[in-house]
Amino acid sequence: MCTGKAIWLFGLSGAGKTTLSTRLLQKMKGLNKKAMLLDGDILRKGINSNLGFSKKDRNENVRRIAEICKLLLKLDVVPIVAAITPYEKDREMVLNILGRDNISFIYIECPVLECEKRDPKQLYKRARTGQIKNFTGVSDVFEVPVLPHQTIATANKEIEECTAELFRLTLSREQIHGL
Repeated sequence: MCTGKAIWLFGLSGAGKTTLSTRLLQKMKGLNKKAMLLDGDILRKGINSNLGFSKKDRNENVRRIAEICKLLLKLDVVPIVAAITPYEKDREMVLNILGRDNISFIYIECPVLECEKRDPKQLYKRARTGQIKNFTGVSDVFEVPVLPHQTIATANKEIEECTAELFRLTLSREQIHGL
């Protein structure tokens, strides 16, 4: 029996997914909860290194992450995902793989222009000059979610405020059983 839900943070590159998910992981470890961070960038360098950024490859990337979450949940480990997950169809697939009761999606909302300002790797600049193809928010779409979800808007808030909001959304008895 699982003791928690997968927590899936999604949104544009630079919105704050990795920063917030890392802080949530640290908080959960401080509460002696078993959790694991599945960061999209890290997974693309390893288990998903054979995938590109076509719609088909993005779908497979998300499917693999969801399957890893399913395995972790069976081990009573709370998966914390930080992945762009740009398509509504793929988010629905994740719900089907994990079951609606086993996941909380949190949309990390931030306008493209703000994400570009935060871009330390210059990904947006490279995408706008054509060096990166199929870049979400520039040459590929990000479908704003229509499924029920929670949202943290990061554009006009300090990171501490966003972190506190994330903790409120995820560290409740309903979300992480046994605290």
